[in-house]
Amino acid sequence: MHFVCSQCGATAPADTRQPQCACGGLWELAASVPDFSFARIERDTWSLFRYRHFLAAGGEWQSISLGEGMTPIVRLDENVLLKMDYCMPTLSYKDRGAAVLMAHCKAIGVDAVVQDSSGNAGNSIAAYAARAGIACEIFVPEGTSPGKIAMIRAHGARCTVVPGSRDHCAAVCREQVARSGVYYANHVYNPLFYEGTKTYVYEVLEQLHRMPAHLLLPVGNGTLFLGAIKALEHLLASGVIERMPRIFAVQSEHCDPILRAAARGAAVPAQVAAKPTLAEGIAIGEPRRGAEILACARRHAVRFLHAPEARILEARARLAQQGIYCEHTTAASYAAYLDYCERHGPVADCLIPMCGAGLKSDH
Repeated sequence: MHFVCSQCGATAPADTRQPQCACGGLWELAASVPDFSFARIERDTWSLFRYRHFLAAGGEWQSISLGEGMTPIVRLDENVLLKMDYCMPTLSYKDRGAAVLMAHCKAIGVDAVVQDSSGNAGNSIAAYAARAGIACEIFVPEGTSPGKIAMIRAHGARCTVVPGSRDHCAAVCREQVARSGVYYANHVYNPLFYEGTKTYVYEVLEQLHRMPAHLLLPVGNGTLFLGAIKALEHLLASGVIERMPRIFAVQSEHCDPILRAAARGAAVPAQVAAKPTLAEGIAIGEPRRGAEILACARRHAVRFLHAPEARILEARARLAQQGIYCEHTTAASYAAYLDYCERHGPVADCLIPMCGAGLKSDH
């Protein structure tokens, strides 16, 4: 297992402390994993590490795992299934990536990490860093919900609130990394994180014994989207599924650089002037893996949808009336689904992730 630069092709060992290649390109993971097989699932492991044979990392997982993964799938109505990924230790799907990444950090002897986040990834890294005995600082943009900040600090991490946008917060954090050399445990930069989010798809297959016809995935930095695509391609190559499901990718109508680029057939994200949105978790104006997201979208004919800002609270209320209390960013995915169905007709057999719990965005 080693890292390969997505831009120039340079390689580095997987235990490198460099957050990216010297040329500025982001690392991708080069590793060999066996074909997916139900027989190789470690069914006695009640966490996402039951799929450890298909992940290019594991490290110290036994001492890191908090039982993340194995989240239920709930039928909302005749057309929609919900994957309840807010049923996680820190109440968001980001625990998938954080568990794998922090297991890797412990295995290679990292003693301190920093991360920038709109909240959920920061919560996850802070929790798993605490579990691993690794010092942690999380940078969050102003406007991050107080509940998320409180959770980060509760895990013993330092939480630094940065004035300005989410993208500015990331830039400030990266400046700190450049100055100090501390390990950048970032869910966008570090390819080990995507090894964790791959398990979303493996679980769906194991739970349903099939893949739904349609998958709807939120896209900001592409953390879940890219992991899901990697897993689906693995299943295809393994001969476990015969075709890709139809994928809908959701962006906020107030921050949509990937959607705009896809509409024009562009290979890199569009430049946008992001406006405030309730969907803070996908409000990424400058997604660093934007070119990779767009390449995946072209390869698999992904259709991009807007989450109408005016319908996010309506969608959240409709879910809550069915007992599903999710955060605003998660409700944005359902808002996009409802809007699309009203315009184009029902979409049957569609799986939507419930990425974050509602109490996280009550502010």
